[in-house]
Amino acid sequence: MAYIKVLEPGSAKGRLKTIYDRVAGPKGQVDHVLQIHSLRPHTLEGHMCLYKSVLHDTRNQLPGWYLESIGVLVSRLNHCDYCDRHHSQGLRRLLRREKLDFGAYDEALSLESPGQPFTQREQAGLAYARKLTQTPGAIQQADIDVLRDRGFSDGQILELNQVASYFAYANRTVTGLGVAVDGEQLGLSPADADDEGAWRHA
Repeated sequence: MAYIKVLEPGSAKGRLKTIYDRVAGPKGQVDHVLQIHSLRPHTLEGHMCLYKSVLHDTRNQLPGWYLESIGVLVSRLNHCDYCDRHHSQGLRRLLRREKLDFGAYDEALSLESPGQPFTQREQAGLAYARKLTQTPGAIQQADIDVLRDRGFSDGQILELNQVASYFAYANRTVTGLGVAVDGEQLGLSPADADDEGAWRHA
């Protein structure tokens, strides 16, 4: 499953077991991206706090499906199959909720410059996420001005930045330590406890 030692749920004790119990799905699944932190439970807690704040906090203004789209794009740019597969499934579920065509959005996210069905405003946010992922040192004030011109508030620009930055972290955690998707149910979300198969933690 990974390049380093991992303590699986069945062997977890103390603080780690408490955390695993909080984040486990209804069938006891603890995603491998979380288990990879098992030797340092404090980083697992930090990871989950960042993840929920960036993607699933109700105070975010950008739509959840659009934030997931940013995550899928960044994961594809970073060649992170694990995050791509998980968050593509999450995106599918969220788009279905909005009665939008997942296939069209998924195809657009695989293009060099995603176009329709993303609006021009949404395309600008995706372009920013792409540049931040591929050439972060090249970001300048002009890139932010473009987003403002497309109607993003500064708070929403921060949301774009934080989602793209979170996935850079998650992608490198996964790819750098050999985390694999084998045996996992894909696309579960802590924000969707009412969905079948979804999970929540405190």
